[in-house]
Amino acid sequence: MQISNSDRAKVLVQALPYIQTHAGKTIVVKYGGSAMLDEALKDAVMCDIVLMRLVGIRVVLVHGGGKEINEMLNKVGKESHFVDGLRYTDRETIDIVQMVLAGKVNKDLVQLLERHNGRAVGLCGLDDAMLTAKKLSSSVDLGYVGEITKVNPAPINNATDNGYIPVVATIAGGENGEVYNINADIAASRIAAELKAEKLILMTDVRGLLRDKDDEESLIPVVNVSEVPKLQNEGIISGGMIPKVSCCVDAVRRGVKRAHIIDGRIPHSILIELFSDEGIGTMFC
Repeated sequence: MQISNSDRAKVLVQALPYIQTHAGKTIVVKYGGSAMLDEALKDAVMCDIVLMRLVGIRVVLVHGGGKEINEMLNKVGKESHFVDGLRYTDRETIDIVQMVLAGKVNKDLVQLLERHNGRAVGLCGLDDAMLTAKKLSSSVDLGYVGEITKVNPAPINNATDNGYIPVVATIAGGENGEVYNINADIAASRIAAELKAEKLILMTDVRGLLRDKDDEESLIPVVNVSEVPKLQNEGIISGGMIPKVSCCVDAVRRGVKRAHIIDGRIPHSILIELFSDEGIGTMFC
């Protein structure tokens, strides 16, 4: 679509107040879902991230990589096994998770950001003990699935202070040298809280929190965290939305000003959220 120079100038002027509001602030983006698999969407997200950095936003990109992990497990003849949505992670699987997340996926994203003239650096929770974890307490043994006990923000701050976009793979170290697989939504929430971020943005494959899960027009645009128990009791927050909402609530209660669940299937959804009054998806405050 071609737009005139005049229209282009108007768009920039309209974006100016939002740019001024967010400049110098930290925004943590959890990247996943279709936006991570579709090449056109992936390209749009990387453009958004680079633009955010160029206008002065300290953006932190936290990623998962479930599809790539599944593909590698298939290649070595190992079946993926999930319990309540969490990957069972034995000793062989955690080696593959570490290799795929901190290696291939992480460095592919760094390279893609740099292809868009961004400055990016790949990190994982093992770097400078950025994420420390213990074995997840659960009624079912999930192996090397961890829960975060401590976040060290120094490596992320060092990157953003020097103009880089930190790209974070969510594996963590244990106190006795173990390596743990960490849910990326949870990791993004805890990192955002430790960084005292302005916003946490979770990219998903739904519009946001829907009052009727079968009706995308029933989007709830704003939720106060005090309303969440009532929405759960009513069944509005259910299934796979429960852990995502919990991450948003936890982030807000730990000091993040706003947390958002947005539709990563929409190109440039991050910019729509940041640079418009209406925003996109569901905001928790």
